[in-house]
Amino acid sequence: MRTLTKLIALCALPATISAQADLTGAGATFPYPIYSKWFADYAAQTNVKINYQAIGSGGGIRQLQEGTVDFGGSDAPMTDAEMTKAKGGPILHFPTVLGAVVLTYNVPDLAQPLNLSGETIGDIFLGKITKWNDSRLAALNPGVKLPARDVLVVHRSEGSGTTYIFSDYLTTVSPAWAAGPGKGKELKWPVGLGGRGNDGVAGQVK
Repeated sequence: MRTLTKLIALCALPATISAQADLTGAGATFPYPIYSKWFADYAAQTNVKINYQAIGSGGGIRQLQEGTVDFGGSDAPMTDAEMTKAKGGPILHFPTVLGAVVLTYNVPDLAQPLNLSGETIGDIFLGKITKWNDSRLAALNPGVKLPARDVLVVHRSEGSGTTYIFSDYLTTVSPAWAAGPGKGKELKWPVGLGGRGNDGVAGQVK
C-alpha cells in the first residue's frame, strides 16, 4: 500500500439553514466512518439526529444543489459552476477530515511490498501493464519473484472525490494519463471493474 496524495474531506452547506431538530446530509464515502461516530455522539448529547448517506461526492453535490439535503460531503471542493446551480443559495465550504488516498493491491504470491512508480501506476490504470511480472514492474523490484498473474484493475463506479484526487495525481506523474482520461470526479476508465464507494472498491480487491 503506497500513499499517493493527501485529501481533505469537505463539508459543503447552504449559507443559511432553517432551524429544525434533525439534519440530513449525503456525499463522500471516505469520511463516513468518522462522521457516523461524531453524529452518534452528538445525538446522544443534544438529541439532534444527523442522517448522512455515503453515496459518493458526486451524489452529495447533486443533492445539495437540489436542496434535498442540508449539507453535502465531498473530497474535492465544488467548482464555481457547481455552486451556481445550488437552488438553496450560496454554499459554504469547510474542511472536516484529513486522510490519504492510497493504491492497494491483492497479490497473494508476493512475499514483500511492491515498489511502483507514478508512470507504472498510470500504465496499469491505462491497461498498458496487464501482468504482475511485466518487465517494467520487475525493473522496479529487483530480486522479487513476480507472479505471471493478470492485473485486474478496480476503480470507483460513481462520481467520487477520491477519483478526482487520484486522477489529479495521475495527471502529474503520467503524461499518457494526462493526455487521455485526465482528471475529474467521473471518468471514462480505460480498463477495470467499478466498485460503488470506497468499501465497494475494497471489497472487489479483497
